[in-house]
Amino acid sequence: MGQGERDLRLDFLRGVGQWMIFVDHIPYNFLNWFTLRNYGFCDAAEFFVYISGYSIGFAYGPAARAGEMVAATKRLWTRATQLYVAHVFLFLFFTAQVSRAARRFDNPMYKDEFNVAQFLANPDVMIQQALLLTYKPVNLDVLPLYIVLVVAAPLILWGLLRRPHLTLVCSGLLYVVSRYFGWNLPSFPDGHWYFNPFAWQFLFVFGIWCGFGHGPQIRPWVKSLPNQLLSWTIVVVALVIALSWNFEPLYGLVPESIGKILYPIDKTSLAPVRLIHFLALLAIVVKLLPPDLPALRSEWLRPIVLCGQRSLPVFCIGVMLAFTAHWILVQVSGGIAMQILVSVGGIGLLTGVAWLATWYRTLPSLVSVPATVPVEHAHHRRAADDDVATAGPPRSDR
Repeated sequence: MGQGERDLRLDFLRGVGQWMIFVDHIPYNFLNWFTLRNYGFCDAAEFFVYISGYSIGFAYGPAARAGEMVAATKRLWTRATQLYVAHVFLFLFFTAQVSRAARRFDNPMYKDEFNVAQFLANPDVMIQQALLLTYKPVNLDVLPLYIVLVVAAPLILWGLLRRPHLTLVCSGLLYVVSRYFGWNLPSFPDGHWYFNPFAWQFLFVFGIWCGFGHGPQIRPWVKSLPNQLLSWTIVVVALVIALSWNFEPLYGLVPESIGKILYPIDKTSLAPVRLIHFLALLAIVVKLLPPDLPALRSEWLRPIVLCGQRSLPVFCIGVMLAFTAHWILVQVSGGIAMQILVSVGGIGLLTGVAWLATWYRTLPSLVSVPATVPVEHAHHRRAADDDVATAGPPRSDR
């Protein structure tokens, strides 16, 4: 990649993940069988967290090395604030959407299935808990995790700047200890966060570690024949096991003793088999998807790349569209044709949202960039705010 260019692999993978998340958020949907979660142990969430960390390491690593940690911290915490505001608005609109459907069609399934019944019974208490990120309706768990991780990102960058390998080891120890002792953040009125930050931080830190400059150091080993053979073996074994659990003709193909060893494959605390499966997939992607692949710039992949570049609005709109699609399948028709229609139509609308957000960013601003600030400064800050990798560091806002 040239200086200042985006790594379109990250945009592409994030875009694919956004489409998978949208489809998986539609219950009783035939297209669920075309997403990652049915053919192994991990799903799009692992790629989302890792890529987000990699993007921060790549975008803010140069600033940390240049002694601009204060500026980098300001930008990261500003981003965390934007994510928090987006989460609050998404919570309000999504809760209103589900509540209206439950009341309009006199169907309590909506409010119970999407965990808004408590909100309708005690809105004053639940709004307060929602603002504290301790109450989250279904499908609104990812942004709170990301908010916490972005807030912690400056500390991670500081550690990587001084003791990069020790910082990664400490992150791994926190992952192991949190799983052993059951550490998690509390949810209201009971339970814990669906995505345990103490466990999922390891993927995030590993992503920052790679994006910080250590990814190229391990790339030859990742792409080596022995590691590729091991990675393909893990992926194929996971595929066979997952298929034997999901398709009736294959029941019994894998001994029950294997299932007893693997289960429960805990997503909340990032079960080791999920982590291993993701790392194997990541190694294969690194081998098969070079950064200069011409297809990444083709018009055919442009919709996916756009959705990856505008991940925040695409995710927020996707959550609401997924409920709308679910409502259509319940109230209108639940046939396979309708499942395909609402899924493909929703993806089309998400692509439109991404295109509209991209077009909006090209509009001129009333406040021009000061002449004393290099033009690329604004470019790097915008790209970093999109949580995508850029080649240059954000500089001080002084």
